[in-house]
Amino acid sequence: MKPCADGLCLRPHLLEDRPHDECGIFAVYNHEDAAKLTYFGLYALQHRGQESAGIVTSDGRRVQEHKAMGLVHDIFDEPILNRLKGHMALGHVRYSTTGSSLLVNAQPFRVQFSGHSLAIAHNGNLVNARQIRSELEDQGSIFQTSMDSEVVLHLVAKSLRDGLEKALTETMQRVKGAYSMVLMTEDSLVAVRDPNGFRPLCLGKVNSSYVITSESCALDLIEAEFIREIAPGEILIIDADGLRSIPAAVSCPKSQCIFELIYFARPDSTIFGQNVYLFRKRQGELLAEEFPRDVDFVMPFPDSGNYAALGYAQASGLPLEMGVIRNHYVGRTFIQPSQSMRDFGVKVKLNPVKEMLKDRRVLIIEDSIIRGTTARTRIQTLRKIGAREVHMLVSCPPHRFPCHYGIDFTTRGELIAAENSVDEIRDYIGLDSLGYLHIENLVRATVIPRSELCLACFDGCYPVPIDEQFSKTCME
Repeated sequence: MKPCADGLCLRPHLLEDRPHDECGIFAVYNHEDAAKLTYFGLYALQHRGQESAGIVTSDGRRVQEHKAMGLVHDIFDEPILNRLKGHMALGHVRYSTTGSSLLVNAQPFRVQFSGHSLAIAHNGNLVNARQIRSELEDQGSIFQTSMDSEVVLHLVAKSLRDGLEKALTETMQRVKGAYSMVLMTEDSLVAVRDPNGFRPLCLGKVNSSYVITSESCALDLIEAEFIREIAPGEILIIDADGLRSIPAAVSCPKSQCIFELIYFARPDSTIFGQNVYLFRKRQGELLAEEFPRDVDFVMPFPDSGNYAALGYAQASGLPLEMGVIRNHYVGRTFIQPSQSMRDFGVKVKLNPVKEMLKDRRVLIIEDSIIRGTTARTRIQTLRKIGAREVHMLVSCPPHRFPCHYGIDFTTRGELIAAENSVDEIRDYIGLDSLGYLHIENLVRATVIPRSELCLACFDGCYPVPIDEQFSKTCME
């Protein structure tokens, strides 16, 4: 097996077999409880990042902030939120894809210069950040973090003497890649989305207050009205004069990330005009059409495959069972398992129902296989307890190419399908059969034209070119 000689990857960060997105953003303008509203918004977006969280607030003059490593409910409490005064707030939950997992890289990231305060919360990945940073450093700029987001603040600051709108327009013409971001000054919020629209970002309203968020599920929690998505390439300014939209300076084909629908977004969200729950259920229906299987029942590994498994079961007429049970109370633990508990990290989250699985022919529906390590461990567990046959269907095509736009499989070496056939992956994981949803069926599951989707992790067609040095690193 090519990924590793003994079946275990040697690089520690590859041992986790689930992909991660960079972050979630939530911002509020003109609300007396802006900090508390943002706390609940970040709570709804916790699935988008679990490494750190932060909130910056402003009352129009004074700017305050609080951020830390960990989960939202561990970082903020009533006294902290009460200290974050102001009618404006900008919040962020982070999983790092560019920049180390350190407090200095936690967002929102805020700088002060020439009597101004400017904060940023960013979701995505700037493919030319390294080049811009090098140019700025040659010109004397001093960077405080290793995040690509910081280059945006430096570019805006350099042009701010000509006014905020011009500074933003010039900056967005320079940066390339995937970015949904919100910037906050002392008296305004600015939402920006890249011209390709890789990552979601939407506008809502609760009474007379405006809300910007990565996903609509956060609007539901605070009973806000969904207004619209921020358009690709749009710069939307919210201040005392209301809303002001600067349309895209350049016109690009949409390249909305299909993996947001497959995996990242909450099923109760609507992004890119597509309800996530219905999309995933449709994936399962098309899997049943493409791969009929003679088994005793269908099951997911919760929660990732739940909705595709439901769609498969209903379309095929097979029973849907929960053959493994998820522990919903798993948090961070600082107690390290012993060597004899090597697979503790996998087992603590999911536990099989032995009596249901023994001597049964099982079909597992998964949403993706990235590195294959976790799937292999789980299948070994099912075999040990006596499952007679174990089949797996994946509700997307094989991930053969790295993502350069904000998902943490950034090199081909991390992807089991990059160097291995479906049969080789089947044998490595220990399955009786393995099938992947065809890319055309994946597109059929959406209400979005193929021309408006980024499918680069499946077909290698990258909508935004990357520099040669970055490309070489990613292909290793």
